[in-house]
Amino acid sequence: MEQSIEYLTLLKEQYPTIASACAKIITLEAQQRLPKITEHFMSDIHGEYEPFLHILRNGSGVVKSKIDMVYGRTLSKDERDTLSTIIYYPKEKLEIIKQQTANIEDWYKVTLYRLITVCRVVASKYTREHIRKMLPENFGTIIDELLFSDTDQNPDKDEYYAQNITSIIELDQSEAFIVELSYLIQSLAIGRLHIIGDIFDRGPRADIILDRLLSYHNVDIQWGNHDVEWMGAAAGSYACIANVIAISTKYCNFSCMEEGYGINLRPLTVFALETYRDDPCTCFIPKNPNSVRLSKHDEAVWAKLHKAITIIRFKAECQVIKRHPEFGMENHLMLDKIDYKNGTVTIDGKIYPLKDSSFPTIDPDNPYKFTEAEEELMQSLRSSFLHSEKLQRHIRFLYSKGSMYLTCNNNLLYHGCIPMTDDAKFAEYEIAGEKVSGKALLDRAEQIARIGYFGTAHSPEKRYGQDFLWYLWCGSGSPVYGKSKMTSFERYFIEDVSTWTEVKDPYYSHIENADVCKMILEEFGVDPDSFSHIINGHVPVKIKKGEKPIRAEGKLLVIDGGLSRAYQEQTGIAGYTLLFNSHGLLLSEHEPFESIKKAITDDDDIHSTLHIVEMAPERLLTRDTDLGKALDKKIKDLYALVNAMKEGVLK
Repeated sequence: MEQSIEYLTLLKEQYPTIASACAKIITLEAQQRLPKITEHFMSDIHGEYEPFLHILRNGSGVVKSKIDMVYGRTLSKDERDTLSTIIYYPKEKLEIIKQQTANIEDWYKVTLYRLITVCRVVASKYTREHIRKMLPENFGTIIDELLFSDTDQNPDKDEYYAQNITSIIELDQSEAFIVELSYLIQSLAIGRLHIIGDIFDRGPRADIILDRLLSYHNVDIQWGNHDVEWMGAAAGSYACIANVIAISTKYCNFSCMEEGYGINLRPLTVFALETYRDDPCTCFIPKNPNSVRLSKHDEAVWAKLHKAITIIRFKAECQVIKRHPEFGMENHLMLDKIDYKNGTVTIDGKIYPLKDSSFPTIDPDNPYKFTEAEEELMQSLRSSFLHSEKLQRHIRFLYSKGSMYLTCNNNLLYHGCIPMTDDAKFAEYEIAGEKVSGKALLDRAEQIARIGYFGTAHSPEKRYGQDFLWYLWCGSGSPVYGKSKMTSFERYFIEDVSTWTEVKDPYYSHIENADVCKMILEEFGVDPDSFSHIINGHVPVKIKKGEKPIRAEGKLLVIDGGLSRAYQEQTGIAGYTLLFNSHGLLLSEHEPFESIKKAITDDDDIHSTLHIVEMAPERLLTRDTDLGKALDKKIKDLYALVNAMKEGVLK
């Protein structure tokens, strides 16, 4: 009772009177009856910033659907498309329209009214208090008045509202007002954004994506293996640094690293050109899914950089493996299996010829030791990663908004897998001396990953955490990787594709079973018999081969549809967005996005096909969500406060 009175006394500081507490109860109980906000789920963005940013702007098609709902019978398709583009790219589209429109003031007036109408529709699921918090500073009061006006019910204010629009135009504020209204519509179209892993690698500019997410109004992130690899690099891990640079060179993607994060790659360039001057490095000619303009000379230079950092990568990884035999990753040790005289490698007792046998930096008697030049290079690169202000800011954001998994509104979100045994039990692994499985494995992995970045400098715990971040990137027991081995060495050096096999964790065969999905949901505290689902990415859904994103009788949703161009030949589409609104789950299947420039000039939206995944038994309200549970607790506390004041326990 004393603790309860102490808590209510603190609560009374916020609501000092019966009237103020009752007013809040009334507001919260009404909010419980609002429709559930729309959640958007995306995964495996892989640096593809243009389609990603466009999907945020169009709300995965939500904005266009609202425009069609309001103006489907009164505006032509071209007019609706133009209105959509104004909302997506207001500044850029206005410049074009001003050049094409004779009477621009009339156009401003009509467009302002149309935008206000669309904004009212997308704002319908939010409280007025919530919308006011999202309003821009300069025009917030005016937008508030216009959004909540109803001249049909209150004709006396008709002229008042009309004068607002007239004054906006006369004072030459139309463009600024249209921009702010458009940004507000974009924000309201997506109530909460879930990024289910792999923001980094392959695509051109992961840094632009993170810049946008930093200012996003409501976002969470479930880490993918490409994310933890960059987290480890930002923490200073040699193995992770070498990996992120190797992937960047492999996919002709230095713009993110050099332009985005200011990482100085000149030392690597000098080292590579000196060390591999006469080596054609043909096994390391980069892929170019993003169609970067490369001359034959540039391609040859990049191949040398690619080989140089890849050999360093294999050495750095071995050093981690030797420090941690408990990781069980000896099958990654290849450099000591090479016959350097004959140019062959022995794997599992079988001898394979090497496609490339030039190794000027490897001492056959001590193949995993850095040369002095390699050590000096890695120290320089590490310093560049540690002192990149923007990279460190982005990684701190990943830690702040990110986690290994998330339970939200009866859904379980994680990027990769929950490691399992062949008989569908949770597999047990040792992490920092503790044997864990299932939910405990992910909880412990997240804790160690945080120590790897935030731990005390030079402490054994932090060093272990940095090594563990690399393990999460490619370890067989890693929940964000989920394969027996990363066969990078074999893919570079061996022609026989049978050596390239990466065996998936047993999880991936068991998860097709609805009962296994229910077991996992129950492990993470989610009622498996409710309207609940597992949502993850990591493994591209190969539509062309007949694979489906909806599995295990609807309990599992795999939403990696190939937003990254590197995967689109496999998937046959250009990504998914999963939408969870008050009616149920919808899957938006996207076609390839050409460019932002074409979207602005030609009103060319991403074409998306919407599929119903599962409808809720009845329309979901705020009271049915996690927010609703939190509000319910607050309502009960406020009732207790009111009763305490009525009964004289508190003044």
